[in-house]
Amino acid sequence: MGLLAEFKEFAARGSVIDLAVGVIIGASFGKIVTSLVDQVIMPPIGLLLGKVDFSRLEWVLVSDDPATAAVEKVAIQYGAFVNTLIQFVIVAFVVFLLVKAINRLRREQAAAPDAAAAAPTPTEALLAEIRDELKARR
Repeated sequence: MGLLAEFKEFAARGSVIDLAVGVIIGASFGKIVTSLVDQVIMPPIGLLLGKVDFSRLEWVLVSDDPATAAVEKVAIQYGAFVNTLIQFVIVAFVVFLLVKAINRLRREQAAAPDAAAAAPTPTEALLAEIRDELKARR
C-alpha cells in the first residue's frame, strides 16, 4: 500500500474527523469564553472593586522613557493573568460537565443491556419449552 493510500485511509477514519471537528469547535469555544470573561464577567467585578480594569493591571519593573526610544516599559501584567485564570476555570468546568454527562449516558447504556439479557429471546424461549417438554415425556 502506498504512502498516499495509507494517509487517505488514516484521514478517512471517523476518529480523526471527530478530532478535527472537536479542535475547531474548541477553538471557537475558547473565543467565546475569552469574550465572556473580558467583556461580561470582569467589567462588573472591576466596577465593584472601584472601577478597576483588570486587563490593564500591571506591576511596572522598568518604566518607559519617552525621551529615548531605547528604554521600553517592562511590566508584569497580572491583570491579564487573572483574566486567563478565570477563562481556564470556566473551560475546565464546562469540560467537567460534558464528561459527567457522557459518563451518565455510558452508565445508562451499560445498564440497559443487562435488562435485555435477562429476558430470553424468542428462540431461547422456544428451546426452553422444547427442553421442558422432552423432560416431561421421560
